Amino acid sequence: MPTSRFQIGDTVMGRWPGSNLYYEVKVLSYDNKTLLYTVIYKDGTELELKESDITSLTIFKQGVARSRSRSRSRSPGRPRRSRSRSPARTSRRSSSRTTDVRKEKLKEVLEVRLTPVVRRLEKTETESENQAGGRYNLRRRKDQGDGKTVELEQKTETEVLSQTKPPTAIKTTDLEFGGRVGVFFLMFLLPVAVLASLILCGQKDASLQSFPLELPSLQSLWDWQVFGIVLLWLLFQAVLSLLPVGKVLSTNHMTPRDPGLGFYALLLTAVAVGVGVYQEVDLSYIHAHFLQFYTSALLIVTLLSVYLFVRCRWASEDELAPGGNSGYIIYDFFMGRELNPRIKNFDIKFFCEMRPGLMGWVLINFAMLQAEMKHQNLENPSPAMLLVNIFQLLWVVDGFWHEEKLLTMMDIVYDGFGFMLTFGDLTFVPFTFTCQAYYLVSHPNELSVFWIITLITMNGIGYYIFRKANSQKFTFRKNPSDPAVSHLKTIPTATGKSLIVSGLWGWVRHPNYLGDIIMGLAWSLPCGFNHLIPYFYLIYLFTLLVHRNARDERQCRKKYGSAWEEYCKAVPYRIFPGIY
Repeated sequence: MPTSRFQIGDTVMGRWPGSNLYYEVKVLSYDNKTLLYTVIYKDGTELELKESDITSLTIFKQGVARSRSRSRSRSPGRPRRSRSRSPARTSRRSSSRTTDVRKEKLKEVLEVRLTPVVRRLEKTETESENQAGGRYNLRRRKDQGDGKTVELEQKTETEVLSQTKPPTAIKTTDLEFGGRVGVFFLMFLLPVAVLASLILCGQKDASLQSFPLELPSLQSLWDWQVFGIVLLWLLFQAVLSLLPVGKVLSTNHMTPRDPGLGFYALLLTAVAVGVGVYQEVDLSYIHAHFLQFYTSALLIVTLLSVYLFVRCRWASEDELAPGGNSGYIIYDFFMGRELNPRIKNFDIKFFCEMRPGLMGWVLINFAMLQAEMKHQNLENPSPAMLLVNIFQLLWVVDGFWHEEKLLTMMDIVYDGFGFMLTFGDLTFVPFTFTCQAYYLVSHPNELSVFWIITLITMNGIGYYIFRKANSQKFTFRKNPSDPAVSHLKTIPTATGKSLIVSGLWGWVRHPNYLGDIIMGLAWSLPCGFNHLIPYFYLIYLFTLLVHRNARDERQCRKKYGSAWEEYCKAVPYRIFPGIY
């Protein structure tokens, strides 16, 4: 089996298809069958390149240094003839080895300017994709419109030398969540809203009218022993993430083994919990101190966010996130300035995205199941509690089984790691997504056979839509020629990528969000209709998906231009009407 020269996550210089211009890219994956690398540009464009069209940053910088040295050594008073060479043009002295070497070195220091190249390649890339099944041919092609050769912009050696400095980080101008004022209020409202919902879920009368006017006592909100348990949980999951088993995934390295390391960590966590239960560890302790667990996690989130914001002062410009570099302290603290902060080889962002929060979600649900049996004097958990645990466990297991697909999500490739993501990963997910199980401990709800079958069917339909849509997107993004997606109808774009307009993605925009909503409803309905509190999760989920949908639509419209307008006409149905 052939080995890849570049590792997943490496930052290299990739040649733009159809030209001899290079640009800084990050390697996402490598296909051993087609011998093609999937790379992503800083503007989010993903392409597949051959190994011969990729060069390392070291070689690139060495070539720049040698070119500058040659330029300084020439006499300033002697005019030099500048000549732009085309990759298809042969040298007059083809037998001269020196000329060929110089030509290769010159090609290595070329840097692409995306905007003009995209405009000139809008037609030729479409033809190339249709003729090669989504692959990219780096030879010149004839434009079918007027039969003329598409002239690609070329640079002389002097022009190249003036533009070989690394591109500076783009300053964020499109502020989300209402800008500085919006994120300032969100930083306080989100933690308070989650705390309020937990207080209401734990009350006997879980109605909005019974909401306590006074603040809970400090003793009910804080306990140093609970804080220590949360720290031990994070440390335990960090150790599991470093084990040399499975597929080691991060944003800068991947060793190809299957399944993912996260799935093995989930199994080891389940074994550890099983041993604890066998040793008669009372997991209902989590239910009795649930508010204290939340405030402990919230304090850790705050301290981690401050650490991340301080350390980003020493981050290089290419390590900053496109969405968190506005120059406003509060906004950048909330959104996160650094894209993927690491401590040596430990990827903090990837760890928090998948490990402690998701596994904590499953553990808390299981603790609530035990607490229900203890408080309600049951020999077996209720059907409602079992359904909530099974449905949500399926979602978490699916996430760990498909862990590698997280590397292409917006959270990883675009969003910085600041308060927003740390709060979402370590507090919002484990303490909001478990509100149904927490509610059922004090508010049992009997389910008939009809409701049990209905809820199982609903969750199955939602999961099918969610998994099918995400699998189609990931497979098509990785290899459009894959037999599983090659039959899908597409619309080509000027970026070289195509938009799916058939299958689930041709039925409605963002069908994966539709699957999320259906599953979320199936998770909440076992709690019955006596109170609104168990459905707070749906409100949070709906609000989150509305924001993501609006952001996706806005970025796609900006990125794909007229192709997106064509896509909107081909797929007019939206989950959230009126949101563009």
